[in-house]
Amino acid sequence: MDIFLIFYLVILLFSVIVHEVAHGLAALSLGDTTAKDAGRLTLNPLKHLDFFGSFLLPFSLYFLSAGTFVFGWAKPVPFNPLNLKNPKKGAGLIALAGPLSNFVLALVAALILRLGNVFNLGLRADFLELALVVNLSLMVVNLFPIPPLDGSKILFALLPQKWEHFYQELERFSLFLILIFLFVGFRIVGFLVSLLIRLLT
Repeated sequence: MDIFLIFYLVILLFSVIVHEVAHGLAALSLGDTTAKDAGRLTLNPLKHLDFFGSFLLPFSLYFLSAGTFVFGWAKPVPFNPLNLKNPKKGAGLIALAGPLSNFVLALVAALILRLGNVFNLGLRADFLELALVVNLSLMVVNLFPIPPLDGSKILFALLPQKWEHFYQELERFSLFLILIFLFVGFRIVGFLVSLLIRLLT
């Protein structure tokens, strides 16, 4: 197997795990211990990996897009909205924590890349650029308001309560909607990620 693909998958898996742990830590900070009690506040991949989202889908997208696009996910970290002081607002903040964690990882990669260029450290720029692309892609994709992506939960937290029924109806078709988006909307994602890379680097 191509070493670049292996590194691609390692970066992707690490990034989606950090994404899920961030959800759990946000929930814990808001008073919900569900993720902690389930042993999900760990970077141990065995606690997070999902066969379809962490292996089958990333490999399929990589080969279908000729190595230009990979996306995946880990098992969602559970939380109980009843343990939150403000369940609606809290759910939005917990959802926001995932994409925010990927943005932080992207910032770290961009900073190391810049320092490496300035001080001529001889770092593997291609691997750092890969980490930057993967995390920005995860952030951008997850911010789209399509169930079950984080963006839909953030949007719902901002909308009036009367939209709850509409959101619940959309959730019934969540897997179908996300697959359509991944196969049709990756050009939009690519454009936004390219724009963010130019801004960061």
